[in-house]
Amino acid sequence: MKIILTQEVSGLGAPGDVVEVKDGYGRNYLLPRGEAIRWSRGAERTAESMRAARASRAVRDADHAAQIKAKLEAAPVSVKVRAGETGRLFGAVTASDIADALAATSGESVDKRTVLIGNPIKSLGTHEVSVKLHDEVSATVALNVIPA
Repeated sequence: MKIILTQEVSGLGAPGDVVEVKDGYGRNYLLPRGEAIRWSRGAERTAESMRAARASRAVRDADHAAQIKAKLEAAPVSVKVRAGETGRLFGAVTASDIADALAATSGESVDKRTVLIGNPIKSLGTHEVSVKLHDEVSATVALNVIPA
């Protein structure tokens, strides 16, 4: 099945990309979630305009992403969580928790889908988290997990 992506899909492509996927994946997952539309000649023109808009934003966004990277890496970010006496958490620190803490610390809005956590964070202490701000710019943030 030939589709046009309307959103970023990891491992598949960016908005405006025309990709070939298996019928079931496209019909049952991508199309109902609004992450893609069926390919047609009319939709191809829409995809071209999406790619042109993305290209014009890319240069401007790369400079802005570099500024945000400097803000995020400047100071460590603290996240307060519930923990037991041994330092083990009652759950894990989520990408949403980290995005909220980054927004509070730096003043910049960070999407939780751009926060990349290697292994689940289930203990107190200092951890490193990567934030993908742009295709070419990613920030490594020091994260302090402290008990609430």
